[in-house]
Amino acid sequence: MILKGSQRAGAKALSDHLMNDRDNDHVSLLELRGFISYNLSGALSEAHAISKATQCERFMFSLSLNPPTDHIATGNEFLEAADRAEQKLGLDGQPRAIVVHEKEGRRHAHVVWSRIDGDELKAIHLGRYKLTLRDLSRDLYLDHGWELPDGLATYGNKSPLNFTLEEWQQAKRQGVDPREIKQAFQQAWERCDSQIGFKNALEDRGYFLARGDRRGFVALDVDGKVYSIPKWTGLRAKDVGTKFGSPENLPSVDEARSTIRSKVSDQMRGYIVQIKDRQNRELDPLRDKHLSMVKAHREERQKLQDGQSKRWAEETKIRSDRLNKGMRGLFDRITGKAKTIQKQNELEARKAAERDQKQRDFMVVEQMKERRQLQREFQKLHRNHANERSLLASKIKHTMKRNNGTRCLSRSRDRGFDLSI
Repeated sequence: MILKGSQRAGAKALSDHLMNDRDNDHVSLLELRGFISYNLSGALSEAHAISKATQCERFMFSLSLNPPTDHIATGNEFLEAADRAEQKLGLDGQPRAIVVHEKEGRRHAHVVWSRIDGDELKAIHLGRYKLTLRDLSRDLYLDHGWELPDGLATYGNKSPLNFTLEEWQQAKRQGVDPREIKQAFQQAWERCDSQIGFKNALEDRGYFLARGDRRGFVALDVDGKVYSIPKWTGLRAKDVGTKFGSPENLPSVDEARSTIRSKVSDQMRGYIVQIKDRQNRELDPLRDKHLSMVKAHREERQKLQDGQSKRWAEETKIRSDRLNKGMRGLFDRITGKAKTIQKQNELEARKAAERDQKQRDFMVVEQMKERRQLQREFQKLHRNHANERSLLASKIKHTMKRNNGTRCLSRSRDRGFDLSI
């Protein structure tokens, strides 16, 4: 079942929505537990009243239970799913209501819990409930033998060789449930009536058909692990041979491993290109900021230089005008007045030059502070990128080691895996 939940308020609105028989063919109250009232409206009003003793606003947790479109779920299946959900969410024993809707030939259910612990009068914290519900949805599908939808399948129902970098990293963290592997083999078997069709169907899911050591049919995953076709399809070797004939034209296990190794190597290189491209794009905003800063700083310095040059010319003219010309100038030189004025002008010019230099120095210091702050952002991002590349290199090394058997990818760069940027 697909499980989707949310924390919410609005007891009356939720009750009206769930008991709405205008938009549904049939509406039935499957269970009321832990409430005094015998109807949904009264039960949710009780939950609302109890929440008033707390500061919790979203005092209910609402969960929808959606089985596959081709399956008609029973009441017991809804109850089982609700029980498992409340155990995973930490809502064990909390008052709850279950309503079943039938519409357009489909049957689904809604479960509503009170989040308020009646003893402690505190709201129960649900944590990362969306991930919890996703994992439980997947388990319910596998437990009932239903075909996993793309959103729940570990590999998204596609070959790991077609993963993006993010999908590959997520798959490595999540792992593969053996029941899901068996389902993939059985679906390929049911949908194909020839060896080549079965081979192609398996490759779409990341498994490669090969000839086993005892002339039987086996498949290898992208890590080089071998799976017996009869075992994982639940059939006898004789039945497999009858349907697919001889495996003589298939590659051996070692040959298949070599082919997979080559494909995985290309895939790893693709991931490295992806991460380099993404990291390069992540630097673009800082690069743009740097270019804008340099432009602004140059304009500020040019403006200061132009202003100082204009002021220097004006002050120089003032100092120059103090010196008389002609007969007055000659008289000033004789009396020594010209020399006094000249010394005054030199002193003022020196002070003006020092003043201008201090202004330039102050501007440089302030601009450098701004530039260093930007540089720290560059350095922080570079460190994050380096750590990310180091982690990817470690994962690639581990992946290639498994695919190479006993051979270890000890030097990524020697194999063409250049993780530097």
